[in-house]
This record gives sequence, C-alpha cells and structure tokens, in this order.
Amino acid sequence: MKDIMNVAVVTYEPRWGDKERNLNRIIGYLECAAARGANLVVLPETALTGYDADLDHEGDERMHHRLAEPIPGPSTEAVAEATHRLGVYAVFGLAERAEDGTVYNAAVACGPDGVLGRYRKMHLPADEPSWAGRGDEPFMFGTPWGPVGVSICYDTFVFSEIMRYYRASGCRLIANPFAVNTGVTARNIKDSLEYLAANNDVYIASANCTGCAISDDFVGGSSVIGPGKNVPAVHYYAGGPCGAPGSDEQELHLGTIDLSYVDKPFLAKQWADVDPDFRPDVYARWYAELAEQERFKR
Repeated sequence: MKDIMNVAVVTYEPRWGDKERNLNRIIGYLECAAARGANLVVLPETALTGYDADLDHEGDERMHHRLAEPIPGPSTEAVAEATHRLGVYAVFGLAERAEDGTVYNAAVACGPDGVLGRYRKMHLPADEPSWAGRGDEPFMFGTPWGPVGVSICYDTFVFSEIMRYYRASGCRLIANPFAVNTGVTARNIKDSLEYLAANNDVYIASANCTGCAISDDFVGGSSVIGPGKNVPAVHYYAGGPCGAPGSDEQELHLGTIDLSYVDKPFLAKQWADVDPDFRPDVYARWYAELAEQERFKR
C-alpha cells in the first residue's frame, strides 16, 4: 500500500442550475490537477448543480429534482472518462435520483477504473429536506493508498460517528465535500476540522463552494489537513484555515501527504501496538436502546 499521495481540493463557485457549465468546469479542474501531479481531487458539495434550495417551485420542478441524475449517469460517466484518461481519483457533489425516484444530496467517487460508487448525505440541515432524502450508508472506495471514506459537510462537522467508523475501518484519508455559507462561522469550520483530524488521527480533504448562489454567500476555506510528523498539532498541507485571508477565492490547492503518519492503533492508550480503547460493542448497545425510542424512528 502506498503512503505518499498528492491531494487537491478546489474552492469553486458552481453556477446555480447550470449543469453543463459546471460539468465542464469540474473536468477542467481535474485536468489542471492531474497536470500538477494530483492523485485525488475533491470538489464541493453539489458542485454539479449549485447548492441553494429552489424554494420558488415544488416537486419535480425544483432545480435539484430537474437536474438530478442516476449514478452512473451522463455526468458521472463524463467525469469517469476524464479520471480514466488522466489516471486520477475524484470526489464531487451532485443531486442523485435513485431508482425509486428519491433525490439525494450525494457525492460520487470516480477513478481510473470508472465510477466507483456514491455516498448519500445522512443528516440534512436548513432547506435541504425540501429537495433531498436522507441517506443511511457509509461509503469507502479503494485506492493504491488504501480505502478513502466519503462524508458530506454536516455529516462530517457535527456527527462524529461516521468519522470514527471510517477511521476504525482502516481509512487514513476522508474526502469531505461541503457547502458552508456565512450563516456558519468560519471559526466553527476551522475548529471542527482541526479537532476531527487531531482526535481521530486522520487526514481530511475538504472542498467548499465560494461566491453567491441564490441567497447564500459561501465562505470557501478548502483544505487538506492532518497530523504532522513530529508535533501533536494538526498541519495544513494544502489551502488553509477557513476564514483566513483569501480563503474564499476560487483556487485549486495541492498538497503532498504521508499517510504513514497515521499508521498507529486507532484511539489506543499509547502509541504502541496495543488494543484500541475504542469499544463499538458497548456503543452498539447504547445506540440500539436509543433506536427503539419513537423520536428517533423515521
């Protein structure tokens, strides 16, 4: 398994509702990243369509419903052709239409071998329930650098369960497409990412939108963050903290990471080859009790 990996994250302004233009931009960024030596490229949540909910229409007239595609579908196949041609991996956000007609806020992974699979956002804040259904499955895809987990925005920043699941499953890197606007402080994003990377001893590649869509101004702040070799604090390998000067500008950030830095027991008592402190058997009992409560049944 390889350790040295070049990871690109893109701070990008998708044009709301213009799927053709956004698809061309996504492929263009992949070509630029590949030319600079990237192995993995992460683009924002809903990079294919734009994020803001269409509250002026109902049902299938809503923008995300009109532009939703199956996976695989025309846009993911176009991106997969590019990742095959360029020899890179890519993760980007889109509206997915499932076989039963449900539309999901999803992120798809493509690579040299085509479309690898998708993740459906599990927790839906703000106006997202007006157009998206809730996912319920984790998703990891295989690479020469080991498995990479995928999580989207709110799932990453607020619900630690999925990050812990991926890390305990052997992921050393998490791809995190997100779409955060000025309604969430940049400090919250910065603190959340730094805590998650440090506490779980994992690399996180996050890509955010920027610019203004319908009503939201997005804050950018794409980054590749993870542990340093000789210090306990986290390090920014590409991009920088959300809210830093210039972090809201459209840009492709590229950094090199050494995944061997996280080849340690997950949540162990000490940095040695010992059994982890992590106890999923105990937590499973707790959550099973909660799942029986009516307020958590959906």
